[in-house]
Amino acid sequence: MRPAPSDPELATTLPGSWSIVATNFPMWVDGGRTDPRFTYGLVSADPLVLTDVVSYVDAKGAAKTINGTDVSHGSGFVWRGKGLLRLLSSRWNVTGITGDGNVAAIRFSKSRLTPAGVDVIVREGADYPDLRAKVARESADLGITAEDFATLTWI
Repeated sequence: MRPAPSDPELATTLPGSWSIVATNFPMWVDGGRTDPRFTYGLVSADPLVLTDVVSYVDAKGAAKTINGTDVSHGSGFVWRGKGLLRLLSSRWNVTGITGDGNVAAIRFSKSRLTPAGVDVIVREGADYPDLRAKVARESADLGITAEDFATLTWI
């Protein structure tokens, strides 16, 4: 089991677009939103601050985005929304990244509006025909427990 990624590692690995490929987060498994993606941009490496754009397609087929900023606090990030969502915040952390830097697991803490959850994300452009097996093999390095794995919906 590898230790959780450090801020310097996250500063070089996270920027870019990532597709959510497995999750137990109700927002993504309820059927009302599809094609979920995270796009991170590096604002500052020290302290680590990222822009965070969540994009998806709603039930009517319209593209939607949620914009925010992520600030690292050592053991994870605090997300704060922008615009009308600026009053909302949540806590999350990257529990692990595969050795090639193309698959990561994110754990979200319970917030006032959302339950705790786990997402498995894959860097845009990376292709793994056996992704589910890869995540199962590397679950300990990704910080995914057997219980987490059993609750994931593959999308």
